[in-house]
Amino acid sequence: MRAVMLSGPGPVENLQIVEVPTPEPPPGWVRIRVRAFGLNRSELHTRLGYADGVVFPRVPGIEATGVVDDPGTSDLTPGQQVVTMMGGMGRTFDGGYAEYTVVRRAQVIPFVSELPWPALGAVPETLQTAYGSLTTGLDLRAGQTLLIRGGTSSVGLAAAALARDLGATVLSTTRSPARLDALTAVGVTHPLVDDGAVAAQVRALVPDGVDAALELVGTPTLPDTLAATRVHGTVCFTGMLSNEWLVRDFYPIGYLPTGVRLTAYGGEASDLPAAVLQRYLDRIAAGEVTLGPVHPYAMDDIRAAHTDLELGTKVGKLVGLP
Repeated sequence: MRAVMLSGPGPVENLQIVEVPTPEPPPGWVRIRVRAFGLNRSELHTRLGYADGVVFPRVPGIEATGVVDDPGTSDLTPGQQVVTMMGGMGRTFDGGYAEYTVVRRAQVIPFVSELPWPALGAVPETLQTAYGSLTTGLDLRAGQTLLIRGGTSSVGLAAAALARDLGATVLSTTRSPARLDALTAVGVTHPLVDDGAVAAQVRALVPDGVDAALELVGTPTLPDTLAATRVHGTVCFTGMLSNEWLVRDFYPIGYLPTGVRLTAYGGEASDLPAAVLQRYLDRIAAGEVTLGPVHPYAMDDIRAAHTDLELGTKVGKLVGLP
């Protein structure tokens, strides 16, 4: 089969298209014919050498969408549409940047949809992260206010759409005034240009501070995000678009505003219920909700895709097509 192989940490030239044996599923595993794979910051971190425990060379990719090719001893059937994500994909074993991938049955979610493969490939990890951040991380409820920091990322766009679907009022940020319309398109009520002092803008709209905030940029903006949140409100740290995730010399009493709660979210396939995946796929197909733009790339263009991922040149989800 053809696959993208990352020879080691470094520039995009370390991503190479290679021919490798098609993997065989051991007991309890399933082989998937990959039809689309999402590109994520996680794979960028792996390529840049930030990920721990990765043995190179490695086929990257923490998610994949396709059909069951070999169900092994599982309850699945050949040709069944499935998604898979996380569980060590692209780190401890070869991931989704390939024509075939082999994963544990426990991390495979079946679905049924007539959406095109690029649209389907954009959904699994983005939906899992956005849904888990809003529900497990923030326990967001109808009528509440939500601030999304890093709103034009794929997760930021999806979180805005899901939050509006839950009945929340969404404030969301972008560093580029040219991208404000992209926020409005997914249901953001108050799109904000991030000038580094978003808290003041938020409190001009919501004087007591927002009920909930989703931090997708990282530790550089976290103090300002905390300052935008009300007493007894919650900030969920989910993303690291800045590639910075450590708080140096953390002194909680000095760092955390009084009464503001800080949590985090990082999920697995088991955190995305099959019913939730199916519901949102159906609603996307019906035109009732959008998770943002999708940008497909042929697998041969993986270096260009990773360059766009690293530079943030596209608004929405980047998807590879084997």
